[in-house]
Amino acid sequence: MGSRLRLASVNVNGVRAAFRKGMGEWLDDRDVDILTLQEVRASTDDLEGLLGPDWSIVHDPATAKGRAGVAIASRKTAEIHRVALGADEFDSAGRWIEADFDVDGTLVTVVSTYVHSGEVDTPKQVEKWTFLDAMTERLPQVLEHNSLAVVTGDLNVGHTELDIKNWKGNVKRAGFLPRERAYFDRFFGEAGVEVETVDGSGGTGLGWVDVGRRLAGEVEGPYTWWSWRGAAFDNDTGWRIDYQMATPDLADRARDYTVDRAASYDKRWSDHAPVVVDYDL
Repeated sequence: MGSRLRLASVNVNGVRAAFRKGMGEWLDDRDVDILTLQEVRASTDDLEGLLGPDWSIVHDPATAKGRAGVAIASRKTAEIHRVALGADEFDSAGRWIEADFDVDGTLVTVVSTYVHSGEVDTPKQVEKWTFLDAMTERLPQVLEHNSLAVVTGDLNVGHTELDIKNWKGNVKRAGFLPRERAYFDRFFGEAGVEVETVDGSGGTGLGWVDVGRRLAGEVEGPYTWWSWRGAAFDNDTGWRIDYQMATPDLADRARDYTVDRAASYDKRWSDHAPVVVDYDL
């Protein structure tokens, strides 16, 4: 009988606010082994105070206070091995952190990442392209480091038309641009094989697996983000932009995939919902 690893990932939209609104109660009930967080927007001391002494935390805050920030919290101690991504002059602080965990004798590598949201024809989109390029370069290295690895987080791109309720109205907006989606065609394309991409740019598949799509099947969503505005949440007009993206070996061990959508609008503690996957190790 192997051991189970329950891995939850969530963009908390500011961890202090999330705990004020009920995140702690969710976490108490969920029996999570490793928790990856994005948009922490707090200090390591804040995180330690909120999560308590039972959690071991690795955290990469953003350069600018009150922005971004990624962390990995675990019931086990982590060996952190990378936080910077891309060229030295590119500020990736608060957006990528990798750690290794010994889970009952099995080494698992976990990444928490927060991809830029981007904005068409602005410097924000240029930063997003730079980050996606850096990811493209790093993913094969992560796989080489450990065949049991998973990249989790808010990747701020809906890969296919199934991932956005109103996809037709968003094809020219950041988050669903054909060029952005093409990166994901390559991420999830068969390793080493030329892939067809939605924008026609092509390229070589990296062989990673979209665990959520594999386990949910070819269905709309399940969405992971809804605007605070209007009736988006009540009408389930959402986007699936939060992922657990695993190496083939780890993806084959994924058994259960759940998006912990809040019971009602007033019970939400973030504009994102946690993505929870059980892996049989």
